[in-house]
Amino acid sequence: MTRKEFSEHTGIPVRTLEDWEAARRTPPEYIPRLIAYQLKYEELVREKGENNGEEFRGPQIF
Repeated sequence: MTRKEFSEHTGIPVRTLEDWEAARRTPPEYIPRLIAYQLKYEELVREKGENNGEEFRGPQIF
């Protein structure tokens, strides 16, 4: 996944992601947990959809 794709998926601006990666800024403590929660949620929904033959179209939480 590219930065742009990740940005679009999470709703976090690309510039913010670049600042975090370059250590110019530090994300708030809750952001990594929230991203992990979103990914786990999407995984669970995707698994459920696979069992029901549906395609996953999860919401953005940011």
